[in-house]
Amino acid sequence: MPDLPYRSLVWLTYRLGATFALGVPLVLLIWAGVRREPAMVRLLGLYWKVASLLPISVLLLTDRRPIGYVMAFIAPVLMAVSVWFWVDLNEELADSAPGSALPLTVRIWRWALTGFALLAAGMSATALRCVDQLTGAECLAWLEGPQGLHRVAERVFDFVFGGQWSEAVAAFIGYVALVAYVVGLLQWLLVRLPRQGRVAGEF
Repeated sequence: MPDLPYRSLVWLTYRLGATFALGVPLVLLIWAGVRREPAMVRLLGLYWKVASLLPISVLLLTDRRPIGYVMAFIAPVLMAVSVWFWVDLNEELADSAPGSALPLTVRIWRWALTGFALLAAGMSATALRCVDQLTGAECLAWLEGPQGLHRVAERVFDFVFGGQWSEAVAAFIGYVALVAYVVGLLQWLLVRLPRQGRVAGEF
């Protein structure tokens, strides 16, 4: 049984992630789309591309794949960087009308996300040893959330499609998504970044 204080911190990390890394930015993206704020839509769209690494790590941890612990550490770092990185979007956000609700909320969310990212990266760093050893109590604490989510997905998948959603299937999809993610990241690093720098443009 995982140590209770550590297990509680792991679950706190998951809950904060569900709130600030998934729930709030989804609401903000819909809000920005309704308000037709192109800078906010681009910022949040780019964020979601980067943040897709987080559910990939959950899929991998569902089947106890060691690389899932590494991705769980890298994901919050990249997510925090993605919302501060773009010079043109930062300028548009800074030049927005004072007191405007959406830009103000986005600014608050960026700081909240950064705080979450620091906590999540720090917590995930304590589990990096699980890459070599999956049987420790701390390692098991990180598996509880993904496997609990998997059981829910399994029932929904069976009810809707009448098929079987297994841990192996989740891991396979996670690996395929990870390969696509890495290819996209390398393409951006080697082609777009040298050409455009920190300007998001229409990307």
